[in-house]
Amino acid sequence: MISTVVGSYPVIIQPPKTRKNKLFNVIRGNDKCKTAIQHSVKSQVKAGIDIISDGQVRGDMVEIFAKSIPGCKIENNTCVINSKIFTPYQNIGVKDLKLAIKYMKQELNELNISSKDKKKKGVKGIISGPSTIVQSSKIGPIYKNKDLAIIDMANALKSEAIALEKAGAKIIQIDEPFLSTGLIDMEIAKEAINIISKNLTVPVAIHCCGDIKNIFDNLIDFNVDIIDCEFAGQPTNLDVLDSYSTNLKSKKIGLGVIDTKKQSVESVEEIAMLIEKGLDIVGDKNLFIDPDCGLRLSSDEIAFKKLKNMVEAMKLFN
Repeated sequence: MISTVVGSYPVIIQPPKTRKNKLFNVIRGNDKCKTAIQHSVKSQVKAGIDIISDGQVRGDMVEIFAKSIPGCKIENNTCVINSKIFTPYQNIGVKDLKLAIKYMKQELNELNISSKDKKKKGVKGIISGPSTIVQSSKIGPIYKNKDLAIIDMANALKSEAIALEKAGAKIIQIDEPFLSTGLIDMEIAKEAINIISKNLTVPVAIHCCGDIKNIFDNLIDFNVDIIDCEFAGQPTNLDVLDSYSTNLKSKKIGLGVIDTKKQSVESVEEIAMLIEKGLDIVGDKNLFIDPDCGLRLSSDEIAFKKLKNMVEAMKLFN
């Protein structure tokens, strides 16, 4: 089993304390989010997470991408697609990924862990999915058919996936929470995901929220290595997973074992019970253990405790 996170983490921006650090901050462009990334990375590493994220500290999942993709703009906190979608002129998340890798290595060097355990560590590159971005947007007259916008968005995001892989991402994760709503044509969604994942050499994951009963058979056919879903907040998803246990086509499962909608900390025993159910269905070699979704809306203290207990629960099965 490998522990990971879905993506977002509480944003803690810490102002520089020393005169030297204040000067460095000005020289480097006064990027306050760097301290938030560092805090997110430090917290995840200290909690014992194997594959961490940069914390997605620069905004919500749609805004981070839409504001950098030609053809899109943000108006009143909403993405508006007002012209044809093109590939971004520069990478969107590569700098933050590299920062996260740097901070992770610094933290790991201070911990007494084996070389074998260090090899498991890494940072995932995260891309907001084309179907979710388009479905969350206001569409101008250029796209009378949303399906065409989704395909163009996928082609625009392909370069981001390649750049994240080159920058050292351990996994590429595509976030598609809208797939479970029934509003998306799953064939178009599959085509879009396949555009992004084609020819990538690192494992590719797709993250879906909600009830997967009506979409899981489609997800199995997507060109991804890992299917990541909610199981703590959506316990009936375990029944769906069980019904497909003999037909997963070598897919690994991201097992959400922490309910990120709850502002309480699950006990180690509660989490262990859910992990055990996942183990019984797909086995330990096919499991990534993570929260149901991002932790951005949790307090810093609760987010850390949830992750810490998740790792402690995993240790019961080692």
